[in-house]
Amino acid sequence: MGRYVIRRLLQMIPVFFGTTLLIFLMVNVMGDPIAGLCGDRQCDPATAAQLRTEFGLDKPVWQQYFTYMGNIFTGDFGTAFNGQKVTELMATAFPITIRLTIVAIVFEIVIGISLGVVTGLRRGRPVDTVVLILTLVVIAVPTFVTGLLLQLLLGVEWGIIKPSVSSEAPLDELIVPGLVLASVSLAYVTRLTRTSIAENARADYVRTAVAKGLPRRRVVVRHLLRNSLIPVVTFIGTDVGALMGGAIVTERIFNIHGVGYQLYQGILRQNSQTVVGFVTVLVLVFLAANLIVDLLYAVLDPRIRYA
Repeated sequence: MGRYVIRRLLQMIPVFFGTTLLIFLMVNVMGDPIAGLCGDRQCDPATAAQLRTEFGLDKPVWQQYFTYMGNIFTGDFGTAFNGQKVTELMATAFPITIRLTIVAIVFEIVIGISLGVVTGLRRGRPVDTVVLILTLVVIAVPTFVTGLLLQLLLGVEWGIIKPSVSSEAPLDELIVPGLVLASVSLAYVTRLTRTSIAENARADYVRTAVAKGLPRRRVVVRHLLRNSLIPVVTFIGTDVGALMGGAIVTERIFNIHGVGYQLYQGILRQNSQTVVGFVTVLVLVFLAANLIVDLLYAVLDPRIRYA
């Protein structure tokens, strides 16, 4: 196991550098950040030249990238065009998005897996058909429609929740936004769990466990569910980073000042330092989540061993 972890960590190094280089190049070709900084009024040449020198934009792109990566390893993610440190923006944005992501993941695990197990064990029955139709509807409806509808009904019409989340973003105010964020992934988890449960229910080891006279609950939990959760854990693990990076729509709807909000503002203002800094951290989240998922395989399935 230890050798496998070390090998995976070494494999992450070229992936990290390659991904950040690609992101850096893409962000730098979005447009002229100085023009975005000046707004509708065009900067005079002297001011533009001073700003380029101040933010290092007068250097070649490859030199900007190596300078940026060197600063990252010292904990310096650069300075936004408004003069605020990117690390300060991260310190306020990431805790909020992490709480929102945790709420979304809990919905995926509790509701998604539970519905998947119920429908997988009752394949072809009315409850299975109803859940399949509902999940298909959730997948088909865009997230911004779901979010605006719940905001209108629960927040404006019925007054059950606040239409906009407060700046502190307490956990109770993130329940509905978390459900909106998790809605599509929850539907996929339900369908994936259902398929996996239905396939493994016909496996030989399940029939053997039933023939031994084991209680149904133990057969489902100890044997069927553990083996069926491997593809589900893979999906949820990779979905952690996707939820954090893809929360732009949800955070805009509920006025949540998290990672999605900062990325939106950075893209809108062509603030390359903010965009690259936040996406770099999200890349690390993706890599760490994938490593944890791989290690969980051995916990779920004892047949899996790492050399």
